[in-house]
Amino acid sequence: MIQLNFKSFGEGRPIIFLHGLFGMLDNWQTFGKKMAENGYEVFLIDQRDHGKSPTTEAFNYKLLANDLKDFVVDQGLNSAIIVGHSMGGKTAMQFVVDWPYLVDKLIIVDIAPKEYPNGHQAIFDALLDYDLATIQSRSEVYEYLKSKLEDESTIQFLLKNMNRLPEGGYQLKMNLELLYKEYSNIISNVTFKDTIKVPTLFVKGALSNYITKDDEMVIKSLFANVIIKEIPNASHWVHADQPQELFNVFTEFLG
Repeated sequence: MIQLNFKSFGEGRPIIFLHGLFGMLDNWQTFGKKMAENGYEVFLIDQRDHGKSPTTEAFNYKLLANDLKDFVVDQGLNSAIIVGHSMGGKTAMQFVVDWPYLVDKLIIVDIAPKEYPNGHQAIFDALLDYDLATIQSRSEVYEYLKSKLEDESTIQFLLKNMNRLPEGGYQLKMNLELLYKEYSNIISNVTFKDTIKVPTLFVKGALSNYITKDDEMVIKSLFANVIIKEIPNASHWVHADQPQELFNVFTEFLG
């Protein structure tokens, strides 16, 4: 059992947030605090090999879901609302497959249970080829990433994932080498044994291609009690692009 790093605040119904690949719990902090102000006990988790959680030697959704189960039990929760974005959404889906009785309601943000093509090679190439320990300023890192990656939001997202070292230079908050080695597991599909009866909400960004119309058909075949909502003017980073609209959709679903 590994001890996941987490933050918690608020009182009320427990709700757990799971970030995506290369992310960390801070990605959901602003949104989580708003949920806490509205009657929820919020838990933000760094998944293994991300943020301040332990680095490991293996990475797949069975392991991530088991980490979450240990966390739920360790916190003394009978069940919780589980929210997962992107990779975290697949963790959440694996979790409800393995331990449905621990899930009060399920919210999946902009990810389908399918296998995805490699969409992160440019990021891996940029980060693996760069010696962050020799860099003296964040602006240097920014200029380098700008030369390798086109999307500004991705660059800013990665910059948040870097720590300045006391002796100078920077280091990543994620276990990049392991994530690269295990990448085929990260983009793999989630396998379902039975139809999921837990009340489930899938949220898709209108500007994102992560959930297609075909995916919606598959989702409806796998989840017996599911709602699919599209957030206008939102990319894959739904919670950053349209936080108020997402909050409204969450609270309507959660009642």
